[in-house]
Amino acid sequence: MFTSVLMIEQPLSATDVEFVTGLHDDDLSFVVLMQPRGAEDRLLRAIDDVALGELEQAVHEADEPEGEAALRPAALALEHSLRLLRGAGSEAVGQIIDDHPLDLLRSVVEQTHADEVIVLTAPHLVEEFFHRDWASRARHKVGVPVLKLYAHADADEDGTDRNEERPVADVE
Repeated sequence: MFTSVLMIEQPLSATDVEFVTGLHDDDLSFVVLMQPRGAEDRLLRAIDDVALGELEQAVHEADEPEGEAALRPAALALEHSLRLLRGAGSEAVGQIIDDHPLDLLRSVVEQTHADEVIVLTAPHLVEEFFHRDWASRARHKVGVPVLKLYAHADADEDGTDRNEERPVADVE
């Protein structure tokens, strides 16, 4: 069985699940690590929103739950993601990241003997430019291949994919 540790910050979409489960021909097992939103990231998220032309979202960054208030939405997002992965025929377990994400990632990779790490997030232009994003930092810590993918939103009510113009992968 091929084991991937999947780091996420929002619920997986059907497109995300189809993509990550289609990467390998083997039977798949996922360990999903869900990062709740934190107040320390608010400015970076707003800058990313502006850079991506999502001005309305940038204005409402302060309205997003953070800290303790973000734990319940994160738990729901994790359960939704695990359900979709299992529905696609994969084994899946997960947990909320409650401390430093890269320390937990290294520990999970060692404990599960993971074959790879997949970091599936929205684009974080500032952090990626300075190589401070999870994928860039994880490449120096985990000892297995790290794949950076951009998360997809489920289609809007009008059938358009809100992320269709974004690149989907950065592989190193």
